[in-house]
Amino acid sequence: MLKRALLASALLAALTGCGTSLKPKPTSADADEFVSELNAKIKKDYPEAAAAQWLSVTHISDDTQLLAAKINERSLGDLKKAIEDSARFDAIKPALKPYTERSIKLLKLSTSMPAPKDPAKLSRLTELATKLEGAYGAGKYCRDGETGDQCRDLGQLSEVLAAGGDYDAQLDAWTGWHNVARGMRADYQEFSGLVNEGAKELGYADAGEMWRAGYDMSAAEFEVEADRLWGQVKPLYEQLHCYVRKELTDQYGDKGHVGTMIPAHLTGNMWAQQWGNLYSKVEPYPGVSSLDVSAALQTQRDAEFAKAKEIALANAAKQQRKELTPEEIVEAGHAADLANAKSMAHRAEDFYVSLGMQKLPESFWSKAQFIQPRDRDVVCHASAWDMNYQGDVRIKMCITPTEEELSTIYHELGHVYYYLAYNKLPPLFQSGAHDGFHEAIGDTIVLSLTPKYLNSVGLVGTPVQSKEAVINEQMKLALDKIAFLPFGKLIDQWRWGVFSGRITPEHYNQAWWDLKATYQGVAPAVARNEVDFDPGAKYHVPGNTPYTRYFLAHILQFQFHRALCQAAGHTGPLHECSIYGNKEAGKRYFAMLEKGQSQPWQATLKELTGTEQMDATAIIDYFAPLMGWLKEQNKGQSCGWES
Repeated sequence: MLKRALLASALLAALTGCGTSLKPKPTSADADEFVSELNAKIKKDYPEAAAAQWLSVTHISDDTQLLAAKINERSLGDLKKAIEDSARFDAIKPALKPYTERSIKLLKLSTSMPAPKDPAKLSRLTELATKLEGAYGAGKYCRDGETGDQCRDLGQLSEVLAAGGDYDAQLDAWTGWHNVARGMRADYQEFSGLVNEGAKELGYADAGEMWRAGYDMSAAEFEVEADRLWGQVKPLYEQLHCYVRKELTDQYGDKGHVGTMIPAHLTGNMWAQQWGNLYSKVEPYPGVSSLDVSAALQTQRDAEFAKAKEIALANAAKQQRKELTPEEIVEAGHAADLANAKSMAHRAEDFYVSLGMQKLPESFWSKAQFIQPRDRDVVCHASAWDMNYQGDVRIKMCITPTEEELSTIYHELGHVYYYLAYNKLPPLFQSGAHDGFHEAIGDTIVLSLTPKYLNSVGLVGTPVQSKEAVINEQMKLALDKIAFLPFGKLIDQWRWGVFSGRITPEHYNQAWWDLKATYQGVAPAVARNEVDFDPGAKYHVPGNTPYTRYFLAHILQFQFHRALCQAAGHTGPLHECSIYGNKEAGKRYFAMLEKGQSQPWQATLKELTGTEQMDATAIIDYFAPLMGWLKEQNKGQSCGWES
């Protein structure tokens, strides 16, 4: 996930005083100077805001939450004034240089949390934003009688879902985490109202329209475009849903379905957003071509643990002791976790370096959060950070030795390499061509983690070359990539409804599950009502992170992959292509990253792919073998679902 601090305390009052009728009409030179000074101040002052936000999620406490809230309050206020001041150049827009006009446009769209003018409301907005994110990060589920360490956090509860097998244990873990979000409901209602007020003051109908306006097209055109892309991939999702529902019903009987929908807690994922953990249960050809990357990573971690214990025993021997204390064993485990997490990150770095990109700076390895600390609460949700626009890049994760986590590292490093590529641009252009680009970069690389590549780096055995092996491989990937698509679209469908007023507070939860049913064909196995706030159980809602970017990224990554494979000279089936080690593909890719947001995304997309239109046909090409197989398996089944 992309995580940038706000445009921050970069904006001086000297830059943000509103013009009056007594001042002379501004000129294009005035606009140029405005943008130049603004970029300089952003670059100078941004690190302070970034540091405050970093501390607020890696050292959760009342103190760090207060600091982050106050920094955000100041930043949003300054940003609001800068946007207001930039309005004086609207009258001379035709005379502005393209660079200046685009800079001012991006300034107006630079935050997903537009602030109201009222200082008291601004203060309350930042207080709520920090409180909501902190509540998510510190959330724990305690069963009756449980306290302290007996309570389980999101990571521990997610492990129960990933393990599968025990229906009741999975349902308990799922329900427990979703109930944690109940306390966010009133705060989110107030928060969304304040964000809406800020958007309206900027001239938008609501915050949803403002978010949709950030794609170099009108908000209405963007909604049509998103629907068009979903229409391209929906048939493949429907076939996957049909197959998985049948397999779950075969295993769990009547508990394996809710009407014609899939029970949310049986998907192996807390939000039913990716179904990769179901692979062992729905594997088309059991035992054909083992793809158990997690087992290899766990073996590596076990080896690190053995080394850490040897070191600890050597130190104990110096104190005339032959056995380790419980605390020393825990500490050895912690050291093993950190060593293995860094090893996984180095593995991901190696891929980018093989394409001709630079090694990560030493500061990355010393400052990033790789694992969950033992001494404090943190937000474990993975994110990538640019701390100063000048190369202090980091990731924030709580890495465990699983295939999902390894893929996430490759994804987060995509953000990091995007930062490094466009750091030479003015700050207002330091972002993805659009936000979907930023999320697609690392996932495009993940598509190159083919069985051959994984074998070459020792994570799987020699891959089997057969039709059955191909179907297994495609099923494994589709459970993550294709299963995600409707989820990626519905999150913001819900928020756009909240912002526009179509979804009222009295129907928050009902509307959430209506959308889950409509798009995903997924339902809760237990009754949910308006005491619940199940949207808050997903980080991006309390964290106020627009989510359509992830839907777009899942389209773009296949489109990018096809273009890069063509650049690399690949001529076989698209799913067999890995660009690992191909400098020409790397050169083309990095050239796109360097453009940042300096031009409309359509132009940037065309330079890499030859077209200005996002296109999901690459997904259909990639999964052609699986689509044919699914249709055969689903013959005689009543596919689709009643929402």
